[in-house]
Amino acid sequence: MLTIYKPVVIICLRKLLICFGLILAFFGTNAQEFTFPGRRQLQSINFKCIKNLVIIPLMVNGKGPYNFVLDTGVGPMIITDPSIIDSLDFSMLRKIKISGLGIETIDAFVSQNITAQIGRAKINNIPTAILKEDLFNLSGHLGLKVYGLIGHNFFNSFIVDIRYSENRLIFSDPSRRVKYRGSKIPIEIDNLKPYVYADFEIPDSGKVRAKFLMDTGASHALSMEMLNGKAFPVPSIKIPANLGMSLSGQIKGYVGRIRKFSVGDFVFNDVVAGFPDFESIATKIDLKVRNGNLGAELLRKFDIQLNYQENFMYLKPNSNYKIPFEHDMTGMVIYLDHVQYKRVLIGEIDEDSPAEKAGLCQYDEIFGVNFKPVEFYTLNDLTQLFKSKSDKTIILEIFRDNKVFYKVVHLERRI
Repeated sequence: MLTIYKPVVIICLRKLLICFGLILAFFGTNAQEFTFPGRRQLQSINFKCIKNLVIIPLMVNGKGPYNFVLDTGVGPMIITDPSIIDSLDFSMLRKIKISGLGIETIDAFVSQNITAQIGRAKINNIPTAILKEDLFNLSGHLGLKVYGLIGHNFFNSFIVDIRYSENRLIFSDPSRRVKYRGSKIPIEIDNLKPYVYADFEIPDSGKVRAKFLMDTGASHALSMEMLNGKAFPVPSIKIPANLGMSLSGQIKGYVGRIRKFSVGDFVFNDVVAGFPDFESIATKIDLKVRNGNLGAELLRKFDIQLNYQENFMYLKPNSNYKIPFEHDMTGMVIYLDHVQYKRVLIGEIDEDSPAEKAGLCQYDEIFGVNFKPVEFYTLNDLTQLFKSKSDKTIILEIFRDNKVFYKVVHLERRI
C-alpha cells in the first residue's frame, strides 16, 4: 500500500492518505535502482525545507529540474503534474482506481517507461503513478510549484544522509564506507516504507511501546491512529480540528499533546499530535502494521542517516533539537492560489479559534500582515509567525467582496 500524506495536523499543509495497493501488482517484482555513472560513489545536493518537507530537484526523462518532495512514506514515484512528460497518452497507460483517507475513488495511471535523475544518480524505468492533475493543490500549500513525490527507489539505492541543519542531502553507494554520526536506531522496511518503534506515556496507561511509520513527507510531529486495535486515547486537553482536506470533505479529529515521547534514548516532552477519528481511518489504511505516523516536525530535530539495506538509521541532534513543539495559534489554514501561486488565501477555519473570533472567513485574501505587503513573507514565514507566541497580536489586511478590511488576530495557545 502506497501512502501519500500531505500534512496539516500541526501546520497549514493538509496531509492526505492515498492507498495505492494495486499499483505494485502492475509493476512486478523486478528491482529498479538509482546508480551513479562510472566510479562515482557519493554526491551532495542542497534542498529546500518548506513546512518541514524536503524539496529536491529531479530530472524527468532528461528534462527539468522539477521540484519533488523526498518522501519516505511513498513507494513508486508519484507525478502530480503530467505536463512534465512529453506526448503523454493516457489512453496507452494502465488505469487504476485509488482510494484513501477521506477521498472518493479517483483515477491514476501507472507507467514503467520513465527515467528519473537526482544529481548524477539515474534510474531507468522507475515505477511511477501519474495523476491527471494536482488534485490536492500541494503546490499551493507549499508556496512553490511541486511536480510530485519520490521515495523508496531513491532510499533503497543509497545510504541517505538528510542534514536538516544544513539543508543538504548526501547520498552514497552502499558499498562505500560511511562514517556514521549519532545514535543507531533499528528500522523495519515494510511494504517499501520505514517503521520505527517508539515509547510514549498516556494517562492511566503509563509507558507504551508502538510502531510508527517514519514519514519525511508529513510536516506534523505525530499522528496517533490506533492503540490495541481501538481508537487512540485522546488527551483531556484538546481542540477539535480538521486533520485533512479531501474531495469529499474534511477528516475530523483532535489536536492535543503527548506528555512524553521517546525514540531510542531521545526523549521529547509535550509533543503536539493529531488524533484522527478512528472510524474514518480504520477502513482506509492498514492499521495492523502501525500505530501512528512520525513526521518531519520531529524528524527535523536530527540529522538522519538512513540505511535501508541493513535496516537501521543514525540520529544526531541538531540546532532544532530543543525547539519546543507548538501548534498553529490562529486556527486557520493559508495557501497560495493554485493558478498564479501569488495570492494568499484563507482555507479552513477552526470553530471558536482566534481566526474565527477575529471575523476572518474562508476564501479571504490576505493583502498584508502587520502593515507589510504579504509579498514580504513566504508561507514558511507566516507559518512560523502564526505559532510564535501566545497573546501576540497580528494585524491582517484582508480583501473580501471587493473591499479591504483590517482584522486583529490575538494568537492563542489552545493546547
